[in-house]
Parts: sequence; C-alpha cells; structure tokens
Amino acid sequence: MNRKSITVILFLLVFLMPIFAQDRTIKRIVAIGRFTNETQYGKGLFYDRENDPMRKQAMDILSAKLAASGKFILLEKDDLDVLLSESDDNLSSIKADYVILGSITQYGRKTEGQQKVFSSTKTQTVEAGVSIRLVEVATRLTVYADEAMGYAETSSKTTMGLGGTAGFDATLSDKALSAAMSQLVENIINKCMDKPWQGYILAKEDDSYIISGGASQGINTGDIFNVYTRGKKIKNPQSGMMVELPGKKIGTMTILMSIGDVPENELSFCTYEGEDIDIENLGNYYISDK
Repeated sequence: MNRKSITVILFLLVFLMPIFAQDRTIKRIVAIGRFTNETQYGKGLFYDRENDPMRKQAMDILSAKLAASGKFILLEKDDLDVLLSESDDNLSSIKADYVILGSITQYGRKTEGQQKVFSSTKTQTVEAGVSIRLVEVATRLTVYADEAMGYAETSSKTTMGLGGTAGFDATLSDKALSAAMSQLVENIINKCMDKPWQGYILAKEDDSYIISGGASQGINTGDIFNVYTRGKKIKNPQSGMMVELPGKKIGTMTILMSIGDVPENELSFCTYEGEDIDIENLGNYYISDK
C-alpha cells in the first residue's frame, strides 16, 4: 500500500467517522396509549367504546406516520393514562420513553349541492379535530400538547344528465383524520428527538454492566455512552412539580454485545471506565448519548 492510499484511509478515519457517529439515531420507544372518540358521531344505542371504528382509525394513522419516520419503536397499550395518574410502581412497568394520549374532539360531515338548469354539483366535506398529549414516562410531565383540524372533500358534477355521481365516501374520514394528524406528528418527532436518549443500568455481572436497550433501537457493538449520576430533585413552587437537576458525568460505557428479540426484553452488555458505581443503588445512575 503506497503512502497516498494510507493518507486517504487516515483522512476517512479521522474526519468522516465522527460525522457518521453524529448522525446515529437511537430510536425512542413510544407507547400509543388511550385514544378516544369524544364526539357523538356514530354513537348509537349499541355503541361499543372499545370497538369504535374512528378511534381505531386515528390510532392506525398515528402509528403509520410515526413508523414512517424511522425514529421510533412503537408499543400500543390502552389505559396508560390510568397508570400515569397512579403510583411510580405502576409507572415503572411502562417500558417506554414517551406515552402518547389523544382524542378525536370534533367530527362533522356535510353534503352540499347546487342545482342549475342544465347542471348540478354535489360536494361532500368532512372535518376532524384531534388533540394530542405527549408524556415523558420518567418524569410524568406532559412535554407537548396541541390540537389540529383536518379537512377532506370530494365533488361530482353532472351536465344535462351526463357526468359522474358521488355516493357516500367513507374514505373522507381517513383523509380528514390524516390531515389533522400530519400537523401534529412533526412536532411529536421533534420533541422526542430533541432530548438526549437515556438508558438505565440494570445489573452488574462479573466485569460487565447490563443496560437497557439493544439492536432494534440502533445500539451497536462499540458504541460509547456517557454515565451520569442523577441530579437532585427540587420542587418548582410555581407548578408544584418535582424537577430533576442535571446529573454529573462520572464515566463511559462501551457496548460489547446485545441480546433480546423484542424491545421489551432487549439488553446490552458493556464495559465501564470511570468513577466507582454503587451496585446497590443503580437507580441513581443513567446513561445518555450526549
């Protein structure tokens, strides 16, 4: 290998590898919790809340849009808002970084027509309002809340009896919900990805530490993460909420290998360099990609 080739290789290692490392994305685990239909549309005498078709439509659309971003591992679990209002023990059973809670707050469908001497038009319009809350599981704080309206319509026209006719268009509901959700999803992605990823030290086995997370999240052999002690918790007198102060960096962990086949049971084995870790109080530490 000549000197020029060696120079090129060194350039790639020194200058390009850090750029690739910065582009690495650790996927956040997001649970889509209760999504309700708060409107009166379609609620007859035998209405079944759990099988509400609009509720399922909204959850499917949200799941598809978040999955398409490639930044999340999605869990779908009902009644997470109940767990969020209860004890820390129940909350710790939610193996997710964030929980999304939402509702369909408005829904309307109307048909308008215009009749002229030689022609007629018919327009179907659907509007849907969606409300979203994004809750950070570790703190139980709502980090994002918003609502949006979506619209969809279809028209038909006939002239002297010629032209298409439009019957009831069931797809307009999907289109209106999708339009509303699109306005919210980008902000959800930004809120989740703006904060550094955090993982947790679960145990020590021989000379290795075991942490949460694995390959499906984008954690690879050789990755290096920072280890922090948890900061002091203080109460915000204005909101009444407990706020955790920034922690202190005490060392680094290097990924040796990962095991597990689904996000809920994935683990990674690491080597550690830094200050001593109190094995009896692993909950006082966390790892981060920043």
